[in-house]
Order: sequence, then C-alpha cells, then structure tokens
Amino acid sequence: MLFWRKFEDKLAAVYIQQKVRGFLHLYNGQEAVLAGSLHAMDLEKDRMITAYRNHVQPIGLGVDPKRVMAELYGKVTGVCRGRGGSMHVADFSKGVLGANGIVAAGTVIATGAAMSIRHRNSDQVAVCFFGDGGINKGTLHESMNFCATKNLPVIFVCENNQYAQFTPRTRTTSVDDLSQRAIGYGIPGTGINGNDLPAVASAADEAVTRARGGGGPSLIVPDTYRIGGHYVGDAQVYRTRSEVEEQLQRDPILHFEAELRAAGFADDALVDAERTAAQAL
Repeated sequence: MLFWRKFEDKLAAVYIQQKVRGFLHLYNGQEAVLAGSLHAMDLEKDRMITAYRNHVQPIGLGVDPKRVMAELYGKVTGVCRGRGGSMHVADFSKGVLGANGIVAAGTVIATGAAMSIRHRNSDQVAVCFFGDGGINKGTLHESMNFCATKNLPVIFVCENNQYAQFTPRTRTTSVDDLSQRAIGYGIPGTGINGNDLPAVASAADEAVTRARGGGGPSLIVPDTYRIGGHYVGDAQVYRTRSEVEEQLQRDPILHFEAELRAAGFADDALVDAERTAAQAL
C-alpha cells in the first residue's frame, strides 16, 4: 500500500509537469480495498477487471511498475505499448483483463471472464472493481442478474468512495447500504469498512472461497474515500476542505499501521523503515 501511494504521488507530480497527458484518476485513499482483495485471490490464475482508477491494480497482480509508468507516458515499452494510457491498462498474461473508461462497463467483461472459467471447468474466479457511480448502471444489474442465474464465479467489488465523479452518493442512490442491492438477485451482499485491511481481506476471502467452490457470485461494498479529486486538477468545489481533513484521519495506511502497532507486529522504527523502502523503489 505504501508503494502504491508513492507510485500515484509520483504520477501526480509528472502529470503536473505535462509528462503524462489526458485525465489522471488517482487511487489514493482506497488502497486497503485492493490489498484485501489481492490477499484472497490466487495471483497466479485469478482474473481482475477494474474501473479507470487502475494504475496500481496491475502492479498488485505482478505487472512491472516500470511498464505501467511507461504506459502512462505513452511509451512503446508500456504494458499496452503506449496505446492504452491512463484509463485502459491491461496485461492478459497477468490476469489483468483491463480497465474501462465507461462506468460499470467492466462488469460485463467480468461476466464474460466468469463464463469462460465455467466453460473451461476451471476453479479460477473473476474479481471486478467499480465505483459507487456504477451501482446504478444498467450494465451492472444485467451482469449481476446473469451471473446469479448462471451461478458464475465472480465477485463484484463496489468501491464506495462517496462520489460519482463530482456527485455525492447521497444524491444518486436510494439506499445508504449499497450492499442491499444484492438482495434482488439472491446473492450475498456485504458492506464493510473499506479502510480496514483485515475486514476487506476477510470479506474477500469468504466471497472468493464461495465462488471457487461453486457457490456463485457475491457483492462486496467497501466504504472508503477518495482523498484527491475526481482527477488531478479537479477544483473540488463540491466538497469542503473540512470534510477531506476529517477523512484523512481514516487513511487506510495509517489505520493499518496503527493496527500493526497495537498487535505488536510493528513499532515506529519498522514503520519508518517500510516507508523509506517504499520511497526508494
């Protein structure tokens, strides 16, 4: 998580220097969702589909960070030979089936991946990430309904970072607990603290184990927060600075470091050493 944060911070810096062009959507603040999900996955064979905040997810599945950075620079040495850019990083060899600039479009790709898994009689699973803006999209509901009727091995992970671009979730969604959407399809729905790494890992492990064992799809909704704006350069006039400052106190990295200290697994010296090591990578 420390490395992912540093990687994104570096991206923001070179973006301001116009070395990376187009829109840039950062993942800062949501790292525990990815880390917990990866903890439950088999990184050698499972499949991942993401939304457009997708720079660190491929790294989590083993893609060389230098190739991801090169992709954002538009270089031929990039993971997609410089043609995918910020919102479309993919590496099929690592199980990264791609990101998508269209909200919730990845849910359909995940459904196809799960169909492939079923036809090949594999024990793989497909894990699909999308934001709370996607919870109301027709493609998601069609995908969840189809996967439920076919009992397909897919885990839908709705990263509720509280904003769909510039619009707060409370203005677009009729329920506070987004995991309730699973009820209509007869599949498990779990809402969790998305800034609590062990909580995410536990929920993801349960859903992945269920899917791998033939139990079908699940919906997980980790409640988290987008520390930065919708994109680098976003004026963020739709939220207050005090709101952001309050949420910064719930930073998943700080939260996990505190848990490690409380459990006796780390002290200040170890935490500082890890931060230094991440900076040096």
